[in-house]
This record gives sequence, structure tokens and C-alpha cells, in this order.
Amino acid sequence: MRRMETEVNTRAVVERVRTEIRTRHYSRRTEDAYLGWIVRYLEFHRREPEELSVDDIRAFLSALAIKGGVSAATQNQARAAITFLYRDVLHAPVGTVDGVATAKVPRRLPEVLTIDEVRRVLSALSGAQQLVASLLYGAGLRLLEALQLRVKDVDLDRGEILVRGGKGGKDRITVLPRLLVDPIRDQLRAVYKLHRRDLARGEGRAALPAAYLRKNPSAALDWPWQLLFPSARPYRDPETGHEHRHHLHESAIQRAVHDAALTVGITRRVTCHTFRHSFATHLLEAGYDIRTVQELLGHADVRTTMIYTHVLNRGGLGVRSPMDSIGPPAPRASR
Repeated sequence: MRRMETEVNTRAVVERVRTEIRTRHYSRRTEDAYLGWIVRYLEFHRREPEELSVDDIRAFLSALAIKGGVSAATQNQARAAITFLYRDVLHAPVGTVDGVATAKVPRRLPEVLTIDEVRRVLSALSGAQQLVASLLYGAGLRLLEALQLRVKDVDLDRGEILVRGGKGGKDRITVLPRLLVDPIRDQLRAVYKLHRRDLARGEGRAALPAAYLRKNPSAALDWPWQLLFPSARPYRDPETGHEHRHHLHESAIQRAVHDAALTVGITRRVTCHTFRHSFATHLLEAGYDIRTVQELLGHADVRTTMIYTHVLNRGGLGVRSPMDSIGPPAPRASR
């Protein structure tokens, strides 16, 4: 009986959390992550959250690290979800959660490719996968930022890309490489044909925020709102019965980049985010101001951008050794 009551109450808490998250317009990924951690937290203790203390929170987070073996970043995400539950949903005193220390995340330098390595990896890709990876490097985009681009976000004439709702919900403008103008124009033509076929079937609706869709119901059918990288297969919304196209799945691009790096003989770990790291590092190597790079990447704090000054291709810490100025020592005469 006690277990059934806990399950019912867990569902009630989840609905309250979901409502609060959507009121604040958090991303769907944040919603899924927070709900997942809160459910695990409640199932761990099987008690009402109001009955739990800071020691219970600490016990859950410790179990994640010790028994679960999760990383510090994962542990901190769980802590953030529980903080949200108490502070923003249950309106408990902030001190209830602030007594739990944040796990220390180890500081690691980002992996960076050389320009030649970037060229080789991109050459091993093809089609939309190559174009997406090229945008990750050429514009410094995160993977989801590239996949969620809409037609209206790309300005071929001005050579700009508008990133909407990036990390932290911020918009920013970044550079569109001139080398990618023609490939993107070809991509737009292909997507336009696909959109016209969908319209002919009575579909072709883009997924839009609910509030905007209520205000402009016809916008979902408009060409500017269509995704630049739509999936090959549509899905049917169970609520409306209409078909929509999601963007290409992240795993398809991630797997293609991983395989391409191995194909060209790069044994270091190469991910989609490696292209973004390489974009920033190569700009700094080219002499661009760190504030400019900060704006292009969308970093809130320049200290985040400064990590790339430690991976510049000028020695271990971006410093030219004085040994290189004096040259090799003269050979000592033998006796």
C-alpha cells in the first residue's frame, strides 16, 4: 500500500515540476533530464519530498558517485534538478539544498584538430552529414544548434547564421563560411522540393512553440519555418494527428564523424564538438580577438573562451620557448 501511494505521489510531483519547467520555457532536454533525476531521487527514498532533509539529498548524490560511478558533471546535473524541485516547485527554503556541496568537475583541455585533420575528416563525409559537420567547424556551432536551424536562420547574402535559443536560451549571430554558400543553397533546393511534396499531401507543418503557434497557426506551413536538415521520415503527432518532420538525429552525425576520423587514421577521440573546439582555436591562432571569438561561440563569460588559449599550436601552454630563440647549443670540442 505504501509503494502504491509513493508512485501516485511521484506522478503528482512530476506534473508539478513539468508545469513549472514549461512555464519558464526551459528546453525539452532540460525537462527530460530534470524529470528523470527527480523521479530517481523520489524512488531512491520512497518518501514525500517534503519529508526529506539535506542529509537525504546528500545520501542520494553520494550514492550516484560511489555506487553509480557517475561523473562530477552528471552528479551536478542531478543536484540542479533537485534544487529546482525544492526551490522553484515546493518553495522550500533555499538552504535546504544549498547545504549540499557541488561536485568538483575536473578541468580538461579540449581536443583540437589541425587544419589538415579537419580537411581530411570532412572529406571522408558526404551529403548532409558533411554539410552539418562543416557548419560545426566553419561556424562554431554546437551539434543541436546546427540541426535545429530553420530556413529563415541562414542569410546567404550577408554570410550570417542566426542561432536561436542557444545554450542559456540566448540568440547570437555567427559567420557563414563563403565556401558553404553553394552547398547550403543546394540543400535549400532539396528541402524546398520535399516541403512542396509534403504540402501536396496535406502536411508539411513545422514543429513550432505552442504559444507562437496559437498566435500564428498558419506559420507552421510557411517555408521560412522549415528545418534546414529535416529527417527523411515524418512522424505523426498523436495529439493533432498531423505529420511533422524532426531534424536529422544527432546520433547519425555523431557516428558518421567518429567513423570518418578512424577512416583517415586519426586515433584520438574525435566528436562533433571537436569541430567547435577547433573553430575557436584556429581563429585565435589566426590573430582574432578573444572577445570576437567569445561572441561567435556564445559564451557568457570570456573565461570560458580563454581555455582555447591553452591549446594554441605554439607549444604546451601557447608560449614560445626561449630555447627556440638561441638555437641549438654549439657542439663541445672533444679532447
